Amino acid sequence: MRDCLNHRAGFDRVLMTVAATFLAVSASSALAQDQARSSAAELAIEAAIPRPEPANVPPPTAADIKLDTTATVQDPTKEIAKESVKADAAPAPDKVETRPSDVATTPAPEAPKSETAKTEPANTEPAKADTATATPAAPAAAAPAAEPVKAASNVPAADQPVADKLKDIIGAKTSRYFDRKNERAAIEKFYGARDFAPVWTQGGNPTAAAKGVIARLKDAASDGLNPADYPLPDFAAATTPDALADAELKLTASMFDYARHAQSGRMHWSQVSGDILYPEHPVDPNEVLAKVTTAADASAALDSYNPPHKLYKELKAKLAELRGQGNGPVIEIADGPALKYTPAGKKHAEIVVEDPRVPQLRAKLGLAENAGDTRYDAAVAEAVRKFQSGAEMKPTGILDDKTVKALNTPKRDKQIDVVVVNMERWRWLPRDLGAPSLGDAYVILNIPDFTLKVMQRGQQVWTTRVVTGKPGQHATPLLTETMKYITVNPTWNVPPSIVYNEYLPALQQDPTVLQRMGLKLEQNRDGSVHISQPPGEANALGRIRFNFPNKFLVYQHDTPDKNLFARDERAFSHGCMRVQNPDQYASVLLNITLPNEKYTPERVRSMYGKSEIDLKFPTPIPVNITYQTAFVDDAGKLQFRKDIYGRDAAMINILKNSRGKDLESVVAHSQPSYSRPATTLPSGVAVANNGGGFGSSGPNFFERLFGAPTQAAPPAPVGRRPQQQRVFTR
Repeated sequence: MRDCLNHRAGFDRVLMTVAATFLAVSASSALAQDQARSSAAELAIEAAIPRPEPANVPPPTAADIKLDTTATVQDPTKEIAKESVKADAAPAPDKVETRPSDVATTPAPEAPKSETAKTEPANTEPAKADTATATPAAPAAAAPAAEPVKAASNVPAADQPVADKLKDIIGAKTSRYFDRKNERAAIEKFYGARDFAPVWTQGGNPTAAAKGVIARLKDAASDGLNPADYPLPDFAAATTPDALADAELKLTASMFDYARHAQSGRMHWSQVSGDILYPEHPVDPNEVLAKVTTAADASAALDSYNPPHKLYKELKAKLAELRGQGNGPVIEIADGPALKYTPAGKKHAEIVVEDPRVPQLRAKLGLAENAGDTRYDAAVAEAVRKFQSGAEMKPTGILDDKTVKALNTPKRDKQIDVVVVNMERWRWLPRDLGAPSLGDAYVILNIPDFTLKVMQRGQQVWTTRVVTGKPGQHATPLLTETMKYITVNPTWNVPPSIVYNEYLPALQQDPTVLQRMGLKLEQNRDGSVHISQPPGEANALGRIRFNFPNKFLVYQHDTPDKNLFARDERAFSHGCMRVQNPDQYASVLLNITLPNEKYTPERVRSMYGKSEIDLKFPTPIPVNITYQTAFVDDAGKLQFRKDIYGRDAAMINILKNSRGKDLESVVAHSQPSYSRPATTLPSGVAVANNGGGFGSSGPNFFERLFGAPTQAAPPAPVGRRPQQQRVFTR
């Protein structure tokens, strides 16, 4: 028994000796590693790494030590014996003591994790080791220090001074260069994303993009714009960071102005008249910056904000010719006797005179056919008549002294002004005139030319003559809307302006005048008056109405007065547009929007009767009402038309007396009134409903004119057939 105990005691002493030796070796190794970290190279690396202040943590006390309740309970006698052996073998405590600053700042990636480390939260990142566990605030303090390094790496050293100046200006003084809030926001976003590095210069020299933008701004006059509106900085004279930053922002501001003017116009259409309404299409400065600065050709990218329409580009070419940048030799027409063409009549034959000046006259007027013919025939007389009309002369077709003088002195400066304002009006129009799903089909009506065209896939499909509104308060408005349906056999609901300004005064003179005209008068309970004309051959709207609802309450329609279409100037209506061949027009539109229905003019005419028929379009067709006093015809000849509404004169005056960027402001105009005040009718006037109308709660004039939305069992609208007589088709 004693031998066993002796053997056991010897074994224990050996075991404790091995353990003490292991502890001594580990402590020595740790001390050596700590000394190795103090080498010159290590200290240099540590000095370059930002370190937080050392945590001033007091040494742990007994209260800080938590017992491991899951540990196995050991024999107390054995534990006492082991502790005594460890106390004898352990090295001096001052050799293994670590300072709080070492723990906080010096990681030990290869050291094994202690039991204390295992008790840290699970979300501690493994790579942070002891540093993260000792001072959790250290990573947060070190993160912001990376930003200056990133900025310096993104901006070339030569451009850094300019970037610093740009940062200062954009942070506090952007309004000196950009007076629009969206432009200032775009500048801050764009330059902030590139650490305020300049985009127009590199090392103080203009980039290819800057040269492209400058070239486009210098050539602004070719697009009818004023180069003076886009001042250019002098990069050659900018030799300091302040001057380069100033030049950078000035060029950007001029680029913004050009893009905005090229796309939307130098003046807002409301500056000209209250009867103009086109959809807004402003530029996005963010898109301008991104597009122009990244384009292979910055000049072409900036030029793309001008209208893409064929007629605009043709005007641009003619503007260059008028300015002498591509014009041919000047053709002078000699003085001589008056030349007149007389067509054949009932009592006389056609009279055609000859004159040696006619070939020059043909060349002057752009008549390529029979260029050497000396006869003053119908074609030449018609060309002279058109020239006279465009020159605001009486269109007689006779070549007299006044016409020869006008041909030889065409007032080129005035023609240039007219072309420029026509180019300006093209900027107001939508970039896409047609409906993409219908092959870009659209209707375009030119008021001064009194013509209407249907276009599809870039080609003219059909054209006709029209009658437009009288100058003054009955002028046809300029607008873009969509035609949604056609009404065959329409009821004419007389506009309030005609009712109160024309028909009611006429009733004071003749109480029976409306009956003789086939009109029906109704007086509502509120005393207002409504006048209408039922469908029929004599209806003022003819047999067909083309509906594109708009705030001006105008539309296109047939007319029983066909004789007006033979006139050269056809401004006779109250604002609506009368179409010469409505049955053909209807069939063309229906075949575009309903190609499988195979509509013909004959089929449309077969619907004529006493009941309204609505032919609805599954896809609406855009309608563009324009005012083109200068345009290029199919033969490539620049044509001018009379400024019947004075729009050219107003715009030229505005541009020549420019108020700068005030021209782009929206001008509020009084809206058209469709009120119907109470009226006392003279005795003897036939009233259809005898006071039984809808009053103020009935359909408004807009609903009477274009039709109200279909409702469940509504009362029949005043002046319109009952609902069951109204025929709806596709």
